[in-house]
Amino acid sequence: MKKFTGILIAILLLGLAVFCYFRFYFVFGEGVRSGELNYVVHKGVIWKTYEGKLIQTGIKAQTSGVQSNTFDFSIADKEIAERLMTESGKVMDLHYKEYFGRLPWRGHTRYIVDDILSIKEKTSTIDDQNQEVLSTIAPGAEGTETVIPGLY
Repeated sequence: MKKFTGILIAILLLGLAVFCYFRFYFVFGEGVRSGELNYVVHKGVIWKTYEGKLIQTGIKAQTSGVQSNTFDFSIADKEIAERLMTESGKVMDLHYKEYFGRLPWRGHTRYIVDDILSIKEKTSTIDDQNQEVLSTIAPGAEGTETVIPGLY
């Protein structure tokens, strides 16, 4: 009976270890997200983590309206986080890893940024984007002061 109990406990512990590995340490996906860095903050009550938000181009349709397409992420490396804190408002490409679950000491999201691929100055403004859209809708009207609703 003791041998059976010992084997059962060993199998349960092994199953728990495999579950924890796949839930919290197995990299489910990785990729690159591009956009304008909105902010990076260092926050938390017990575990202080670095959290950020990237605003991507385009819009995301919601059932109750339209909102910008954002990417919320966490940063595990302090050096990367401090560099991103000084580059707010710039357009960048960030490499990230996605996990099935989140750990409180790793961050508040399942997406962990682990590298900065490129940083560029923002080149266009909202007025430039309005003129570009206006030129595709009404060619020849670039000099007029027409405002397209929702693009200001």
